[in-house]
Amino acid sequence: SGATILGDGSVVLILDIAALVRGGVPVVELQSAAPTPIDERPVALVVDDSITVRRVTERLLQRHGMRVVTAKDGLDAIGVLHDNKPDIILLDIEMPRMDGYEFALHVRNDDLVADVPIIMVTSRVGDKHRARAIELGVNDYLGKPYQDSALLEAIQRLLEEKGIMLS
Repeated sequence: SGATILGDGSVVLILDIAALVRGGVPVVELQSAAPTPIDERPVALVVDDSITVRRVTERLLQRHGMRVVTAKDGLDAIGVLHDNKPDIILLDIEMPRMDGYEFALHVRNDDLVADVPIIMVTSRVGDKHRARAIELGVNDYLGKPYQDSALLEAIQRLLEEKGIMLS
């Protein structure tokens, strides 16, 4: 119901327990919180300007035991990297604002994520595009449309090289 100041200057609360009981204040029982389970599934960052491609790829990877974060272009993906360090990146080439080549270069020059494997998934299947991607440090290159099994095999191989197992 009040407080007082002690001689040393500290403030002490004064509670009228009888008044609190009469007032019907509910008693709160403290329980220890159960520890939040840590999600140890590998994280994939899917970067593509097509929402359909992002959603289809996200569902495929989730069905195969991965957590997925998405970005609509390279600039959006840079923002995502600030909050999540992915275990693997699936990257399109042709996107607005920042294309896949520019984003791959950004990743390879960022010490925090430079070791993250990148799979370029694009409709650009020419040797010139593949050579440029490999030159930038892309680990694998798949043409669209691709077989789900080919994508999953590439992801599994690159994750296993990092010591990460898919469930």
